[in-house]
Amino acid sequence: MNNQFASQSEGEMPQAASAAGSRFASVNPATGEVLGYVTVDGPAQVDAAVAAARRAQVQWAAATGAERARVLRRAADILRARNQELAELETRDTGKPIQETRVVDVASGADCFEYFAGLAQSLSGEHIDLGSQAFGYTRREPLGVVAGIGSWPALACGNAMIFKPAELTPFTAVKLQEILLEAGLPAGVFQVVQGFADTGRLLTRHPGIRKVSLTGEVGTGKAVMADAAQSLKNVTLELGGKSPLIVFEDAKLDNAVAGALLANFYSSGQVCSNGTRVFVHRSIKSAFLERLVKRVAAMRIGDPMDPETQVGALISEQHMHKVLGYIARGRAEGARLLIGGARVIDGELGKGYFVGPAIFDGCRDDMSIVREEIFGPVMSVLEFDDEQEVIARANATEFGLAAGVFTNDLTRGHRVIARLQAGTCWINHYNVTPIELPFGGVKMSGLGRENGRAALEHYTQLKSVYVAMGDVEAPY
Repeated sequence: MNNQFASQSEGEMPQAASAAGSRFASVNPATGEVLGYVTVDGPAQVDAAVAAARRAQVQWAAATGAERARVLRRAADILRARNQELAELETRDTGKPIQETRVVDVASGADCFEYFAGLAQSLSGEHIDLGSQAFGYTRREPLGVVAGIGSWPALACGNAMIFKPAELTPFTAVKLQEILLEAGLPAGVFQVVQGFADTGRLLTRHPGIRKVSLTGEVGTGKAVMADAAQSLKNVTLELGGKSPLIVFEDAKLDNAVAGALLANFYSSGQVCSNGTRVFVHRSIKSAFLERLVKRVAAMRIGDPMDPETQVGALISEQHMHKVLGYIARGRAEGARLLIGGARVIDGELGKGYFVGPAIFDGCRDDMSIVREEIFGPVMSVLEFDDEQEVIARANATEFGLAAGVFTNDLTRGHRVIARLQAGTCWINHYNVTPIELPFGGVKMSGLGRENGRAALEHYTQLKSVYVAMGDVEAPY
């Protein structure tokens, strides 16, 4: 709950930043510049946040759906009005190009609030006819206090939310808290706590929290689920992926190339649903690669604050070295690097964590770059000969977050999608995620859904009510 950001001039970054009350630096990944220091929240701060949330949630849950909707719509309006300011802050926080944060990130947040504002007014159960002497009905009720460790519709359903952003991107969550208060959300209903894994575990283990929503990697998801099991908390997990994108021989080639770019290089490849295993039919692979490499060569890597920049920085120096390590491993295992894959060291960009978008050809299914999630701008291209073969290979992974198919034969498109083991799929597109469609994975890619009407099931609990309309007889 302690969201105080100190300026860079207030002191040096302490070596140990995990203890409550200590501080950690937030760094602009494009420049290496320290943006400020963030205070770590510990047990006292988390307990206080939960207590405040539980008090405020009673008032928020008592509001009508229309009243909650008005607050969420006002928040959407404020987000849009402050789009440029928030986009610049997000770009400094994440290293993403301003053209992404300005056009997509803030706008999608506003769309989310607007969409769930509409659903807040339509939350209802159902009437069940039980004959002439009775009927039943169900009610959808809020869970209580929800902990979000990276992810939304909790507020629309009447819950309070305590949000812990990733320690590498702490700033915009605090701005969102300010905006919700300005929109009329009662104090305490949405709060932000800051810190590392220790702070997250304080939330997942807290007896006053009834649900945990995580967007993260598989190992973290397993730990969250284990913690939540101790008090039978509800859990939604949106975890990692190693998703397939299949390009059949009859696909419109330019569309397929554009889809592969969207599936790999948006946000410098730091998108969990990315289709990093690109299966291309052998008969068109050469033409596909020629157009793909040409378009990647023209992509502009640069200052994320420049509106012309298309590729920004990776989130941290540590993550950059992890990505570069995978690229080196791919070459060592025999894959052919067609373009990119090196750290950008030219001029001012050398101060940041930039890696040129990489395309590997000559890949095999058993290679590390094909099997493991890299979470960076690294595409693996694999060739295939027939439909049954590529479906089997696409499904041969522990992940199941997303999948895509490019083909002009829509019958085949639907047939293949039906057999792919993935929770979120596209036909003739990739990585478009309208708020109206549920989003989430299967297998090791997670549990539950975060968008669409389906999300309401994960942020409400169902109460059944039996209503008698006649006398009660007991056999005693």
